[in-house]
Amino acid sequence: MQATSIETERSTLDQVVRRFRDVLPPDSVITDPQQRRTYECDGLASHRVVPAVVVLPDTAEQVRDIVRICAEHDVPFVARGAGTGLSGGALPHSDGVLVVTAKMRRILEIDLDNERAVVEPGVINLDVTRAVSGQGYYFAPDPSSQQVCSVGGNVAENSGGAHCLKYGFTTNHILALEVVTPDGEVVELGGPVREAPGYDLLGAFIGSEGTLGVVTKITVRLMRTPEAVKTLLAGFPSTDEAGAAVSAIIADGVTPAAIEMMDALAIEAAEQAVQCGYPEGAGAVLVVELDGPAAEVEHTFAEVQRHCEAHGAFEIRVAADDHERAMIWKGRKSAFAAVGRISPDYIVQDGVIPRTALPEVLGRIARLSAETGVRVANVFHAGDGNLHPLVLFDDSEPGAGERAEEVSGAILDLCIEHGGSITGEHGVGADKVKYMGRMFTADDLDTMQRVRCAFDPAGICNPGKLFPTPRLCGEAPGRRRGVHPLTEAGLAEQF
Repeated sequence: MQATSIETERSTLDQVVRRFRDVLPPDSVITDPQQRRTYECDGLASHRVVPAVVVLPDTAEQVRDIVRICAEHDVPFVARGAGTGLSGGALPHSDGVLVVTAKMRRILEIDLDNERAVVEPGVINLDVTRAVSGQGYYFAPDPSSQQVCSVGGNVAENSGGAHCLKYGFTTNHILALEVVTPDGEVVELGGPVREAPGYDLLGAFIGSEGTLGVVTKITVRLMRTPEAVKTLLAGFPSTDEAGAAVSAIIADGVTPAAIEMMDALAIEAAEQAVQCGYPEGAGAVLVVELDGPAAEVEHTFAEVQRHCEAHGAFEIRVAADDHERAMIWKGRKSAFAAVGRISPDYIVQDGVIPRTALPEVLGRIARLSAETGVRVANVFHAGDGNLHPLVLFDDSEPGAGERAEEVSGAILDLCIEHGGSITGEHGVGADKVKYMGRMFTADDLDTMQRVRCAFDPAGICNPGKLFPTPRLCGEAPGRRRGVHPLTEAGLAEQF
């Protein structure tokens, strides 16, 4: 019986591949085992699955055709952008199709009069800013991987970045999406105006980690380049003093564009990797950036300096020009990769806590590290409490990986205990599925699953992600197969 089932699956995949070759160029359908292995993981290399088939569409029409073929044959599919995600969100399905949007890199329209641009999902984040910077505009979301990550991936994960404290996450900078739903229909979510009546389907899609469909076109909001930007680097004896300075700055009514913190271990890694020249002997550094009207920046910058000095900063540097500003940011932006200089293996964790809980949580992490012998380097968006602990280990040592996983999980438990979240911007993906039940009740998860079923009643779009034990969509009350989930009738039936 099992052999018959495997033969049936192979026959189905053979049919799917033949149909793909009818709608895609020959080099856009990959079945060679070695080439498919190239796509076995995203930035989270600890989770690996080789996809059955890889396709690389050039156009939205090709994405539509691919998804329709998958839907007709009940074959699961996963969308993938640049593969820089850190939660296994783009982990392939072993019996499914991986839809790679990397070739869809066209900027379709730039409309500066209305401060927006229309791009394809494979466009690199920083390329949006490069395309409009000469005219005094930029794209605000700035994850550390912005030189290589794609806008489509930013939409899937609702990516943030260092400047999300003032400017928000990706969801705050998307006006509209063209989406291929899991049954192959092309729909528009959002529109040219920022607010529209009705259900916020655009908000539901952004951050859904590729479980509700495949985005094929994105209308992004462009921001005017600020009149003035000032960047400060402050060295502190420890994270306690640095954290106190952060709280004082925010409590004073100052909203910097960014406040980033790194501890001594993260500083050590950055120095080895990029020679950033951070203050010698610092137990922690803050990178604080303010932007806006020149007069406002000058006034608030003086307040930031005062708070840093009052809370024990032993060295403060102010960037004199763009080169010095870039050098200050270089250490922070390189932090994740730099940790490879001091540890052969590491887990990049991502959680959120209330900003006021920073000293207590960092102290608990330090004690956890001392008790287990597992080193933890801390890099985080201090202004909004988004932690990025880097849990270090050597996988060649027996049991080291397991101990690191335990410490990583304990950090997430700390975030939940303090009223925070198991992820701020990296997503749940495949990596944090088992923690969802610790943060949400069964009713919470059931409600989320109903939303997913409204978009994907067949359960073929990025299956196995987000939910620990998802119900079958067929068990959702009132579901009637064949009714399009984004029609008014379909939504009324689901909700």
